[in-house]
Amino acid sequence: MTSHFTPVAPGKLATIVTHFEMRARPRPRPLKPVPLRLKRWQAPSADKYRMLYRRVGEPWLWFSRLLLSDDALTAIVHHPAVEIFAVLDPQGIEVGLLELDFRQSGACEIAFFGLIPQLTGQGFGGWMMAQALTLAWRAGIKRVWVHTCTLDDPRAPGFYIAQGFVPIAREIEVMDDPRLTGLIPREAAPHVPLI
Repeated sequence: MTSHFTPVAPGKLATIVTHFEMRARPRPRPLKPVPLRLKRWQAPSADKYRMLYRRVGEPWLWFSRLLLSDDALTAIVHHPAVEIFAVLDPQGIEVGLLELDFRQSGACEIAFFGLIPQLTGQGFGGWMMAQALTLAWRAGIKRVWVHTCTLDDPRAPGFYIAQGFVPIAREIEVMDDPRLTGLIPREAAPHVPLI
């Protein structure tokens, strides 16, 4: 068995991305009641979308949508084959993001799936995934897929497998650290060292 190290330049981040898929609708399973609900966002403004995207994803260095211009982001989130949902708490505060992308024929990508860090590890993710899969598996869908990376919550791969997804591919992604470019505050994701 051999291995080798590949240097990553200062100012860059490297992450391992794992792709998961599901080829058949899972059987429903009992869910405990939760104090959350999903609300469909019809054509959210770019600012409103980015606000929730940051709230949910900044601790994990989500930044891809922050790189897009208003027009480019709006073209995605207003696309008729893209569905955006906010997860609301009992006070109606947005505490999670679910984005389903049906633009590829016969498939649904769970493009973004997350709750604010204060709500993780409490069983809400299972409820949220049940909602996502109910919405994703519709007429004509033969594949539902999602990906995660080593910058995300380390429990994510195990969570997806427990939900019925199968890992199918792995890639390495190298990018500019968004904390050094000013896209995300330097204090974000303290578990990922700044170099």
